[in-house]
Formats: sequence, C-alpha cells, structure tokens
Amino acid sequence: MRILMLSWEYPPKSVGGLAPHVHGLAGELVRQGHEVHVVTQGDDQLPALDHDRGVVVHRIQANSIWSLDFIGGIHQLNFVFLEKAMTLPSQYGPFDIVHAHDWLVAFAGRALKNAWEVPMIATIHATEWGRHNGLHTDLQRYISQIEWWLCYESWRVIVCSQAMQGELQRIFQVPADKLSVIPNGVHAEDFRADKVSPDFNRNWYASDHERILLYVGRLVWEKGIQVAIEAMPEILHTHPQVKLVIGGSGVQRGYLEALARQRGVAHKVHFAGYLEHGPKVGLLRAAEVALFPSLYEPFGIVALEAMASNTPVLVSDTGGLGEIIQHRVNGVKAHVNNPGSVAYQVRQLLSDDRLAHAVTKQAAKDVTQKYSWQAIARTTGQLYETVLQQQPKTTVAANKSFLNLWPLGRTADQAVSRRRK
Repeated sequence: MRILMLSWEYPPKSVGGLAPHVHGLAGELVRQGHEVHVVTQGDDQLPALDHDRGVVVHRIQANSIWSLDFIGGIHQLNFVFLEKAMTLPSQYGPFDIVHAHDWLVAFAGRALKNAWEVPMIATIHATEWGRHNGLHTDLQRYISQIEWWLCYESWRVIVCSQAMQGELQRIFQVPADKLSVIPNGVHAEDFRADKVSPDFNRNWYASDHERILLYVGRLVWEKGIQVAIEAMPEILHTHPQVKLVIGGSGVQRGYLEALARQRGVAHKVHFAGYLEHGPKVGLLRAAEVALFPSLYEPFGIVALEAMASNTPVLVSDTGGLGEIIQHRVNGVKAHVNNPGSVAYQVRQLLSDDRLAHAVTKQAAKDVTQKYSWQAIARTTGQLYETVLQQQPKTTVAANKSFLNLWPLGRTADQAVSRRRK
C-alpha cells in the first residue's frame, strides 16, 4: 500500500507530540511492508528529499511571500504541500491513502483526496476547544471550524484515547462509526541507558545531592507546569533536597519563571530549555519522578517515554494520561489543577522505595505490551485496508460547494458531523 502522510512537523523539527507520533508510525508501517511518504515543512538546513528508515520524507519550505499572520502562513504552507504532493504520483505511482495529521494540513489533504479520488484518514491529536477550555477568540473559533471540517471530510478519524473520542463526539458530533481509537506508542529501546548522550552531565541540571523531579514538554498553560511549581513549597518542606527540572520551550516560560520567584522556589527550579533526544534520555533516567500535571492532555506520549526510561511517573487524572496510568499500579495520579495533590503524590514516590520500584516495573511491562509501535502500526494498517474495501471509486461533482460536499464515497447518514451551535 502506498500512503501519503501530511504533517506540520517531523523530526528533527519537533514542537510537541505530533512529530514523534508520525515518525514512529511511518517507520513501523514501512517495516510492515507499506510504502510511506511524508510531506512536511523543511528549512535550509535539512535535505528536501530524505530517506528515514525507509520512509520517503519530502521537506518543503513555504514561499518567501511575507504572511500577514499565522493563519496566512498555514494557508501558504498548505499550498506548497499540495504543489509538491501533486508531483509524486508521476514519480512513485498512485497513492492509496492520504493520512492528514491535525488541522494544519486539512486544506492540502482535502484537495488531494478529491484530486486523486482516494480516501482520506485524519488523526486529530488535540482540539482547540480542549486546549483553551472553550472557544474565546475568533482565531480559536476559526481553527475549531477547520478541525470540524477535517473530521467531516475524512473517511475515518483516528484519535489516541477514549477521552479524545468522547471529546470529538461532544464538540463536533462525529458519528461513532467514523472514529477509531488507536493509542500513541514509543520505541522502548530508544530510552535505554546506552541512548544517553556521551557528553550528558547530570550536574548541568542539579547538584549531586539533589533529587530530580522532571517535566518534559511544551511550556503552555494546558500542560500544568504552573501546578508543579505551586506544589514545590510543600514538597520542599519534607524533601528539601528536591530540584524541579523543566525541559521544554514555550510562551509560558517568562510567567513560570516569575511564578517560581513569587513562591520563593526559584533556586529549586531549573529551566533546561528544549532537550534533544540524548539529553532528554539522560534526564529521564536520572530523575526520581517524572511528573506531567496537565490540565488537558489527549494522550501524553512523553509519559510513555518516562515509563520506558524506568522512571516513576506522576500524572494528573485527565484525558489520555488518566487512561495510561493506573494509580499505584504503573504510576500515580494526582487531582487535576491541585498543587496539594501533586505534592502528596510526589512525596509518596520519594518516601516509599517499594512503591516506586513496583510502579516502575509494571510501567516497563505496559510500554512493551500495550504501546509498541509495531502493534499500533499493525492496527493502523488494518484500518487502511478496511477503508479501501469500503470506499468505492467516486468522482467529485464539480458543482458541490466548499462545505456541503459529502466526504468522498460516504453516504450522507454515515458522514454527518454537525458543528456545535
């Protein structure tokens, strides 16, 4: 099967969990016998055509025309993605599936599925509604409309958790028969001790006597790093040797640094910035607790990375994180947006070696048994096959309007997905 994936990011360009997801899935699909092409954004430092573990990666730069705003830039990127993708069948042969990852590539995905008359699969990794606990600006409403439209135009929609399935049914009224829950995965072998950078030095982040609490991810409100900082005074009261290391970048960094100063814990909070893979593995393996106190989290792939690193994991009981972690079985859960609960659970892990060892041991088993990319790619490939069997070759009526066009091949009752009024 020849598959075209469209993704805003792909390693080494990585902002959040989308890049490792596409990277892991595409590579494993190739190992299982499929031909996978990824069209993604590039820059002057990266090759325009690359072969990554058998995946054919086409990196495209947006044109040099200055964009008035973020949305204008996204539209330009979709144009150049589409321009490149349309040349690929003449070089590689016809494609069987278009797989669009998130709203950022919706326009190119929809155009390709109609031009090639093939089904489009969409993976919705998060929603604008969920990220902001509602829609409060015109920009958020616009993005949410595109998310709805991508669901509407796709033959099937993949989500990474039961929580996300419920979210799309509630917000966009996506029919149950159009949704498939396929979790994220992790290559556990990528987080072994031998994957630590040779030049990694724990003392860059904490003193020898300090016990590291680690967060890795984007510095944005919904990730809840502010909750961890708020919990620090209570944690330090009983465990003064603790150091909170925050790995990642984002718009909230200035606010978080100010919050640490206000709470009197700035000397116990280290902002490490964006972490490449080697240093990230080193920190995950050096940490005594990896904590992810998200307010909103469709899945939380970094929690799997911590589990694969043999580090005890603390998560807030929300979204996909709450599905991955069973309390006191393969990690611990804290109440959402509750610094006191986070502090209590951190102290439990730091004080009870038997608990920490038990949850770490079970987490390592779960990573290999439930969240291997091999199993996830197999399930995704089976979904592709099912869609191809269901989808008849259908021409697109030229007079159909922009939003009233039924997704290719699906009958109206199957495709209905009404916007929330």
